[in-house]
Amino acid sequence: MMATSRRNRAVHSLILAGALLLASTADGQPASGRTCELEFLPLRDSTSSVLERQMSGKYNAFQGGGVRYSCKGQDVTMDADSAAYYGDLSILYLVGQVHYRDEDATLDADRLTYYQNEEWVIAEGNVLANMKSGSTMRGPSAEYFRALPGVRPTERLIATGRPTFSLRQPDSAGVARPATGVIADRVTAEGDSLVYAGGAVEITRPDLTANADSAMLDEGREYGQLLRNARVLGRGEQGFTLTGLTIDLYSSAKQLERVVSLGDAQVQSDDITVTSDTLDLRVTGGKLTRAFAWGPGRAHATAPGRDMRADSLDVRLVDSKLRELYAVGEARLESVPDTTNIRSNERDWLVGDTVIASFDTVAVDDSTTSPPLREVRALGAARSFQQIPPDSGITEKPSLHYVSGKTITIAFDSGQVRQVMVTSPDSGQTVGLYLDATGQTAPPDEPGEQPRQTPSVTVPPSLPATTPVRTPPPGAPVRQPPSRPEQFHE
Repeated sequence: MMATSRRNRAVHSLILAGALLLASTADGQPASGRTCELEFLPLRDSTSSVLERQMSGKYNAFQGGGVRYSCKGQDVTMDADSAAYYGDLSILYLVGQVHYRDEDATLDADRLTYYQNEEWVIAEGNVLANMKSGSTMRGPSAEYFRALPGVRPTERLIATGRPTFSLRQPDSAGVARPATGVIADRVTAEGDSLVYAGGAVEITRPDLTANADSAMLDEGREYGQLLRNARVLGRGEQGFTLTGLTIDLYSSAKQLERVVSLGDAQVQSDDITVTSDTLDLRVTGGKLTRAFAWGPGRAHATAPGRDMRADSLDVRLVDSKLRELYAVGEARLESVPDTTNIRSNERDWLVGDTVIASFDTVAVDDSTTSPPLREVRALGAARSFQQIPPDSGITEKPSLHYVSGKTITIAFDSGQVRQVMVTSPDSGQTVGLYLDATGQTAPPDEPGEQPRQTPSVTVPPSLPATTPVRTPPPGAPVRQPPSRPEQFHE
């Protein structure tokens, strides 16, 4: 009986192999575009097969007890507990512990449908895909298309139902780099490196996390693009958060180097927030080192107690601490006055065609303290307004200091104004105005009393200047500060 059973299985296998061959050929020649001629092999002695001849002359085949199908002459196998093949449709159904393998990928699933003519595989239920690069995918369902010469140059994997991808791309030496995680409602992977994701996309890397409505990643070029509601969070020692309508990511050796945000762009770090139509960030070692901002809506930078606006900004940081800030095109810097001695709703300001601010990063000992200003320069049509605290203590009536000229340089000491240098070359005009809140033309000089520390105004004698400082005569009524500092324009 055992020998008879084995002979019957062998006969069924031969008949099925002939039926599959007939299904995949016409007039004894391979069908056009066909790369796989299916072959059947029983996996166990308990494997059973039933054949049904159709009116077309092709066969339907039904197997159970462990089956294996393969592509004749190719390294392609499909194993399962049971199978059904329909010759007229050239469709193979595999059910139970399905394992698909070819030269580019493997697929494990509860169920699998193989469309022979299209080289198209649909896997369903607990799908696990492994690509030859080492990338993996887990999800409820996936479609896999084999590479076909002249049709598809590379394999394609389409996963739905919010799959989880782990993308790995080896370096030039063949060593796998850290993985990139991708979760989305739908993900399409072309070959080993090109990935398109749509629907609440989440991207995770050692150096960043990102979110967007849709995304494209090219692991080979180390380039990515986020579309609509895009957000990137730098995960370095001093991180940053970047948002925009579209964000482009550029990396090298899996380390982020450049990020460009277009449309309603904003970047936030510990020390500064920059908003603009376009932001171009440079990153080194996971730390933000430089930010360029420009666009029709102008650029705006905000640091603790300071605001700067201009047509374009160039922000430079050291260890994620603000070091220099260049503002070009109708630049305006505003800062909060010394609140320990002044109560005022107005801000000090400096304007010019270009404004350059330098910060003292050496004076900062910890990562939570913002560096103080060291020097500010305004170049071209420069004007400055500052509120000076008195010696008597906190006051709501500070002294007011206004100057204008071609160039203004303000030096700071421990965050306080130390000196103001105003220049106007050739026939330009330099104007200075100082209003003392006490009504005095000079600091009091009584025995034992220290003179008031006001910033000095320096005008080079070699250059013409008119009225470098104007003060009211003794006993004259004190002029009240204006409601807006702009009223001090010449």
